[in-house]
Amino acid sequence: MSTYDTDNTLLFEMLGKGGGTEVFTTAAQTAKDFYCIFFPVDSVIASIAGDATNITALNGKTMNAGTTLFLRTTAITLTSGIGIGYSEHDGNITR
Repeated sequence: MSTYDTDNTLLFEMLGKGGGTEVFTTAAQTAKDFYCIFFPVDSVIASIAGDATNITALNGKTMNAGTTLFLRTTAITLTSGIGIGYSEHDGNITR
């Protein structure tokens, strides 16, 4: 992820412009680098992995429609529902 992005870059990412947005259902999402996941409908997380402390506490949890997780996620699988994952797409992936 960038250490600094312009307002336009951030806006493009949030709106899903460019190649950094993926819509997924129950297929396992692996080797990802999502900085944000939005759940437009009620969704159940089967498993999730990433950099956040205790991220696995979300395993088996239901995310209500409209929930947004702002945390680095490297893998996620849903039992049900839909997720929209947002990744850095301006080429600057400084961590």
